[in-house]
Parts: sequence; C-alpha cells; structure tokens
Amino acid sequence: MKNLDISYLLDIYGPVLTEKQRDVVELYYCEDLSLAEIAEICGITRQGVRDSIKRGEAVILELEEKLGFVKKLQDLYKTVDEVRGYTNEIILYNDRIAYSEQIKRLAESIMTSLSSIDEE
Repeated sequence: MKNLDISYLLDIYGPVLTEKQRDVVELYYCEDLSLAEIAEICGITRQGVRDSIKRGEAVILELEEKLGFVKKLQDLYKTVDEVRGYTNEIILYNDRIAYSEQIKRLAESIMTSLSSIDEE
C-alpha cells in the first residue's frame, strides 16, 4: 500500500527534489502508476524508477523530520477547527440567551476568516 503522507509531503517539499525525482514520485504517489508504467513514460528501467522514488522519499522525509512544516500545518488546522467549534458555540449561546448584534458580527467575521484558511 502506498503511503499517502508522501503525496502530502510532496506538495510541501517537492520543489527541492530534482525534476526527475519529483516527476517520478508524483507519478507513483499522485497518479498511482506502477513502476513499469513510470519506467515506460520516463524512458528508464523499473529499477531506476524505484531508486528515484526511494531517494525522493528519503529527501522529503528527512526535510519533514528536520523542519516539521507538515506537522505544524496539521496542528494549525486542528486549532482552526477548535476555534470554529468555539465560535459556533458562541453563536448558539448568543442566539439563545444573550443576543447581541456585535457578538453576532464578530463571530461571523471569525468564521469568514477561518473559511479563507480552508481555501488556501
């Protein structure tokens, strides 16, 4: 089974790979092609494809281990989800108990800001 985390890491760290490595890793993980299919497309051997994938994986996994951008991004999205949940609670509380137009506007502004993060 292919590691789906690699395709996510590739989005972040792909530009540091050689063009050949990036192409091969993308074909393997993102396009779900076999080694034989990639070898035919790229004009190299299956072993060459395998070696290129392994080198590319090693580079992006090492970068994530050292820099942790994906982990930080996952933590950010978790925090965004928590803030979204708290904001929904504020909206419900405001609607049911202590209606304030200002609280409603501020909560809607927070939700709009959080939506813009989701779109990136």
